[in-house]
Parts: sequence; C-alpha cells; structure tokens
Amino acid sequence: MKKIILSAVIAAYILSFYNCKDTTSSEEKSLTKEIIFKKEGELTLMKAETDSIIAQLDIEIADDDYQTQTGLMYRHSMPANQAMLFVFPDEQRRSFYMKNTEIPLDIIYIDSEKKVVSIQKNAKPMDETSLPSEAASQYVLEVNAGLSDAWTLEKGDRIRFSISK
Repeated sequence: MKKIILSAVIAAYILSFYNCKDTTSSEEKSLTKEIIFKKEGELTLMKAETDSIIAQLDIEIADDDYQTQTGLMYRHSMPANQAMLFVFPDEQRRSFYMKNTEIPLDIIYIDSEKKVVSIQKNAKPMDETSLPSEAASQYVLEVNAGLSDAWTLEKGDRIRFSISK
C-alpha cells in the first residue's frame, strides 16, 4: 500500500512539474512583445521617364548594424503604405535573406543616385536563401510582396525620401 501511495505522489509531482513547465513556456511566449512600426520618414517612388508618383510610403529606417541585421524580422504583418528603408554608408553589391522574417517581401535595391537597380520579388518568409542585388546599391527598400508588380516598378525608377528622426 505504501508503494502505491509513494508511486502516486511521485507521478503527481512529475506531472505537476511538466505542466508548470508548459505553462511557463506559454506565459513567456505571451510576454514577448511584437515589434511595432516606428515612422521615421517618408518615401516617394517615381517613374523614371515621367517623374509621376508611383507610391508614397511611411518608412522605418535601418541605418546601424543592429537595425540592418534585424530589419523586419519578428513582425507578423505590415500595412501596404509602410516599408523599411536600409541606408548604408557606401554603395556596393548587397544580398539579403529572410531569416526570421514572417512577411513575404519585395526587396528593392537602389543605387547612390536613388535609382532602382534590382528587385527581388516575392521573397519567401523564413527562407535563408541569399537574394543578391544585380548591381551596387546604397539603399534597400523592403515592401510587402507583390507591391512592386502592382506599382509596375522597374529598374531606373527613382526614390526620394526624408527622414524625420
């Protein structure tokens, strides 16, 4: 009889420990904050030949090592009128990937004269495949996948932006 009671107590202890561990894990997940968009500027996309406005976007700026490495990682969604602009100190060939990025994106590479030089369309969420530019770029604009097609964005189209930091 003592063995049965002792076995029952041990089993109850093990199960309660396991359940507490699961609860803590769920609680930790619910305490994780989603990264919220922070408007730091505005960007206008324009057709090369006519200067007509293609789109106007609120932008978040990534211009230091941490922001550049993190980008749009860990975000669950992004409205169509928002984007992230990566600003680099120099112009060179660049390559991005989608590690820990939950949103499908179009990645638009832009040179130092603010002309589109390359577009990687419909980058797949969580994919670590390298997505290189076709030419040197100083800026990279990330928008929701499909927008570059909807806008009929092409190489040679231009951007202008202002930062309100």
